[in-house]
Amino acid sequence: MAVLELIKISKHFGAIQAVNDVSLSLQPGEVVGLMGDNGAGKSTLVKMIAGNFLPSHGTMRIDGREIVLHRPVEARRNGIEIVHQDLALCNNLTAAANVFLGRELRWGIGPFGVLNYAGMYRRAGRLFAELKSETRPRDLIKQMSGGQRQAVAIARTMLSAAKIVLMDEPTAAISVRQVAEVLNHIRHLRDQGIAIVLISHRMPDVFSVADRVIVLRRGRKVADRAIASTSPEEVTGLITGAIEAV
Repeated sequence: MAVLELIKISKHFGAIQAVNDVSLSLQPGEVVGLMGDNGAGKSTLVKMIAGNFLPSHGTMRIDGREIVLHRPVEARRNGIEIVHQDLALCNNLTAAANVFLGRELRWGIGPFGVLNYAGMYRRAGRLFAELKSETRPRDLIKQMSGGQRQAVAIARTMLSAAKIVLMDEPTAAISVRQVAEVLNHIRHLRDQGIAIVLISHRMPDVFSVADRVIVLRRGRKVADRAIASTSPEEVTGLITGAIEAV
């Protein structure tokens, strides 16, 4: 059974049709690359899945159950996590504090509880070890490389036992070594059975980790191809319109 199904999802902002009748499905442990030019509707589509935008039309199902998400917290309750392009991390806090932000471990009950820093450091350390990341729980975010920051954002999704992780340009503006590190993090999530939607403009990254690629153009889905049956040249042609959708 598909962990996520979108059936003729649309979103308009007044007279602007940002997403038009897009249908897709996502299986557990599947990585789907979502590609398209700027303004193609990628971010709007992902924000609907994440609960930031309510679709104007269409149906969304999680594990075969129809749902309507009004807020991001509702998406999280249904096992959907998003790693934003800006990562949404607090630079003045440690890696562990960012992993547990809003979900801190505490000793005691109610107003008399105190933060369990030792427990958060231990748990964050185990998550970073699983990711084979050099990130250390006590390090400050502002002192970290781009790859280490991505590890913190991804560890936060692992903490919540997500079913679906939405990743918005995770390899933008980082070094080649750090790109390899982030792609390995994605493979680790996939191997745990987590479904991933990867928004990226970087063709080599999508062809390295994705099982399928979905191309949007002017708000419409123009292709849904298995990676094994397409090529970067074909995908580029579909993105630009040089190749017509079939």
